[in-house]
Amino acid sequence: MKAYEKKRYWKISIVIAAMFIGGFSLLYTRSLVKDLAAQEDKKIKLWANATRQLGAATGETDINFLLDIIKDNETIPTILVDDNDKIISHRNLDSLKALDTNYLASELAIMKEEHEPIQIEYDKENNRSNFLYYKNSYILTALKTYPFIQLSLIAFFALMSYFALSNSRRAEQNQVWVGMSKETAHQLGTPISSLREWHNMLKETEKDQQEEILKEVDYDIKRLELITERFSKIGSEPILKAENLDLVIEKAIGYLRNRVSSKVDFSIEIGQPGNWAKINIPLFDWVIENLCKNAIDAMDGTGSLRIAINHDELNVFIDITDTGKGIPRGKFKTVFKPGFTTKKRGWGLGLSLVKRIVNEYHKGQIYVRHSELGKGTTFRIVLNAE
Repeated sequence: MKAYEKKRYWKISIVIAAMFIGGFSLLYTRSLVKDLAAQEDKKIKLWANATRQLGAATGETDINFLLDIIKDNETIPTILVDDNDKIISHRNLDSLKALDTNYLASELAIMKEEHEPIQIEYDKENNRSNFLYYKNSYILTALKTYPFIQLSLIAFFALMSYFALSNSRRAEQNQVWVGMSKETAHQLGTPISSLREWHNMLKETEKDQQEEILKEVDYDIKRLELITERFSKIGSEPILKAENLDLVIEKAIGYLRNRVSSKVDFSIEIGQPGNWAKINIPLFDWVIENLCKNAIDAMDGTGSLRIAINHDELNVFIDITDTGKGIPRGKFKTVFKPGFTTKKRGWGLGLSLVKRIVNEYHKGQIYVRHSELGKGTTFRIVLNAE
């Protein structure tokens, strides 16, 4: 799965997860609210019935029982009024605010909006009644608003996660573009500088001695063509051909051996001859070149660089081992990410390009097989055997 598709998959996953959590939370809370509302309605009717019967109670036991029911209401705010709408008593309201008649009047208005009153008839002959108004308890009110608060928070974090992924992808792309431009300048710098020097030498050299210089000029021109070909294949599907990796790698190492410090000892170990795989030579040379240059940098230009080539029935294995600084175990995967570098002037694109070329273009694998701090590192490339 490509990086873009992975980011898109995660974005969709975040949205779906947020919708699922929000929907489940909403349904579950609505169920709780419905059950609690039914319990409170039943409780207030029982309370009203106890109040109604209290006046007609005869025995002490009945009176105590009814009083216990009335006292049992410790959560539902209530106001009892007479048939002239005059407040007789109230329960479960703010005790300090309840001293203010305006507060009681506003609470009564809220109760009239929320529920129909319960009539408590106490004088049938004169048709006299009290009316019990009530509103939802604090817990029920909080439960009703909780889903919307929760949905808002879920939506907020989902949006933040979505934008974080988008920004990280944009930052990664910017980093890759900056790195690619610097890598291009770096690749072109050597042959261009070389051509400039050859040009100056040609001016000062006799015609009969210019043939050797022209050969070197021709080589640098071919080098520029190779660099152009490499970059032109990034982003397009390269043509792969069956090649003998023993010869390809020997040629790539031969080019490097003549252009790096003589203090670097190169060696190629071919376990079994005939290591064939389908590759694109310009791109695969770039892989070997980048890995070897990184190894040389890790050794500060002094050490041993060994390339071992082996195969089995399915795969060809290429191990590139240096005697450099080593990589901490926690950074084995991080080294392939764009922007990761240990160089003061590095831009962290080499290994990222290497991974892209091996994994996406050659359908192979590359990973840190082994590394020990202060002793060295082994990178392994795995390609499908041909």
